[in-house]
Amino acid sequence: MIETVLFDLDGTIIDTNELIISSFLHVFEAQAPGPLTREQIIPHMGTTLEQQLQAFSGGVEDVSPLIKAYRSFNTLHHDEMVRPFPHVNEVVERLHRHGLSLGIVTTKIRPSTMMTLEKYDLERFMSAIVTVNDVEHPKPHPEPVLTAIERLGANPATTLMIGDSPVDIQSAKAAGVKAAAVAWSLKGEQKLMEYGPDYVLKDMKDLYEIVGLQEE
Repeated sequence: MIETVLFDLDGTIIDTNELIISSFLHVFEAQAPGPLTREQIIPHMGTTLEQQLQAFSGGVEDVSPLIKAYRSFNTLHHDEMVRPFPHVNEVVERLHRHGLSLGIVTTKIRPSTMMTLEKYDLERFMSAIVTVNDVEHPKPHPEPVLTAIERLGANPATTLMIGDSPVDIQSAKAAGVKAAAVAWSLKGEQKLMEYGPDYVLKDMKDLYEIVGLQEE
């Protein structure tokens, strides 16, 4: 029986994919080692922004100027390029109405996390929001999932973590909770299956069956 559902944010409940890719493409237009491709970016999505920028810049130690350029572009274009995935709002609202504990576990920083959740009226359903600012060790470490469980007073055995990236599944499994992969991940369902998720969601409404609710 699932009593607690934790969601990753980017690429899982909110479609920020094109915004993220465009932000990296913009930053590296004029930066060494030169222009990036989508194919270079997608495998790293889900890790922290700092980790991604270090990977794309060939291991530059101080990526703070790149972070500034990324966030400037990202914030400017956020509202025009971002939207929830299909059925997210109705599913989240129904789970909340039926008494499930809900939370967010993301590698985003808190300000941009809150901006996105508030814009799409999802923040009010989330009893715990764990960002990269709240932990010492981000996903794939278990700390972010365990932090959410602790804040919710949840039982790991009845908790489900949903994500679009290998790090989401790895963090969930390391924390001793069930893991669900979303089939709409840019990484592809096949890639996520390599990490052994307990469930695969083809549609957010697939959650109803997993938590024991009938589709309305």
